[in-house]
Amino acid sequence: MHVRKAVILAAGYGTRFLPATKAVPKEMLPLVDRPAIQYVVEEALRAGLEQIIMVTAASKRAVEDHFDRDLELERWLEQKGRRQQAEDVRRVAEVADIAYVRQKERLGIGHAVLMARSLVGDEPFALFFPDDIIESDVPAIGQLMDVHDRYGGSVVAVERLPREELPHYGVIEPKELEERVYQVLSIVEKPTAAEAKSDLGTVGRLVLTPAIFPVIERTPPGAGGEIQLTDSLGLLLEVEPLYACRFVGERFDVGRPLGFLKASLSMALRRPDLGPELRRYLQEVLARLEVGG
Repeated sequence: MHVRKAVILAAGYGTRFLPATKAVPKEMLPLVDRPAIQYVVEEALRAGLEQIIMVTAASKRAVEDHFDRDLELERWLEQKGRRQQAEDVRRVAEVADIAYVRQKERLGIGHAVLMARSLVGDEPFALFFPDDIIESDVPAIGQLMDVHDRYGGSVVAVERLPREELPHYGVIEPKELEERVYQVLSIVEKPTAAEAKSDLGTVGRLVLTPAIFPVIERTPPGAGGEIQLTDSLGLLLEVEPLYACRFVGERFDVGRPLGFLKASLSMALRRPDLGPELRRYLQEVLARLEVGG
């Protein structure tokens, strides 16, 4: 069955960005002039996904408001002659069919995925972690969907990582099937560099079959008493094959302040209206720092 639905997990606290995220959801922090979560929604739409299911929490009302109409703001912009801005604001609300479900208790990523079960139904779905923004000509999730169409089963996105970074990721034991496509023989969450079976770490894009839901239900709590999705993927291997796709694209970990800054700079430098002036400014700053020692 072809993938039609996307699930976006947006219920986390965003503690790495405190105090900024005390009142503002981390997904709403702006990358240039768009909130981070909008880039994820746009990737889903570019890949042809038809419905978006967003798992949120009580503190994430701003996310829902962002993708809703604001008629008063639209009228005010039009009255001021800012028709393009009014159209941009309106387009955000019309961009997709979005349904929301609340994770009332933060019991782990696996539990968050389970919250979307009734809306997903008995069909495969794409899963997005908004902490990962991926810039690519072909949407990263679309690359995973192609693997799913060819092989069936669930598919995880992976990238090659320095050995010292592996303890921060889920790491697969791969069997190469074709260029950039692997069968997953095993998967371990945050192994030591010595224990890791490869340098292929999982990142925030997956295509999952509905077989994942009963597997999550029988997954015992892991670190911190939470249900870890990586543990569920390990159990899923007992039920059906699991594949991995080493996607083509540049990933930014915007769940960390440094990754967020890198994403902001990279996106701004690529824009013709911002890039040239920003590039000159950065060169001036670097020159001053070199002179100052």
